[in-house]
Amino acid sequence: MSNQAANPALLAAVIFDLDGVLTDTAEFHYLSWKSLADDLGFDWSRPANEALRGLGRMESLRVFLGDRWGLFTDEQRADLAAAKNQRYLDRVEKMTWDDLLPGAPELLMRLRAARVPTAVASSSKNARVVISRLGISNLLDVIVDGLDAPRSKPDPQTFLLAADRLRVAPRDCVVIEDAESGVQAALAAGMRVIGIGPAERVGRAHIVVSDLARLADRCVEQLLSRG
Repeated sequence: MSNQAANPALLAAVIFDLDGVLTDTAEFHYLSWKSLADDLGFDWSRPANEALRGLGRMESLRVFLGDRWGLFTDEQRADLAAAKNQRYLDRVEKMTWDDLLPGAPELLMRLRAARVPTAVASSSKNARVVISRLGISNLLDVIVDGLDAPRSKPDPQTFLLAADRLRVAPRDCVVIEDAESGVQAALAAGMRVIGIGPAERVGRAHIVVSDLARLADRCVEQLLSRG
């Protein structure tokens, strides 16, 4: 990315989703949900786990329990969500810089060198813990998580709050997302979107690539340009 990305005539900020974009905690989530399902006596598969991509904690639990949702009280549901979260955090504690996805550290550092403001906007309430373990806090200007913005994607609240904290108009932001709900949220916020993953999931994004490592150097710059 050239230094012109810092020019005021260009769009002002890049907002990242976290899970599936900068790092892949999907396996951690799957193993944690699978462990909980084993305890409850039902099966949980990797394809089923894909339905939780981009959802908040209680929304994920509702999908996870399905028809079993009504079998539990509010207190029991809260306990189940907490139990799953603790199993997930136990795995997160072992994360390091090496757990960044290919292309993520290079892009973060290019944006920082070009003085382009950056944010993470995640529905996860654990986003700050993950970012700390990855060692990228110094490469981000703003972090918005599920505690800051309780309305999960596809509601645009998370992205709009990130733009507000960056002091950048939503139309001047590029979002990088891997979930269909996240792409919908970014579009609803009036932002431009790069989708990471298969077209059937993120095909509504302005640009679709399989992963950050395949994101051409000028793709972000092209979206950053008002032209």
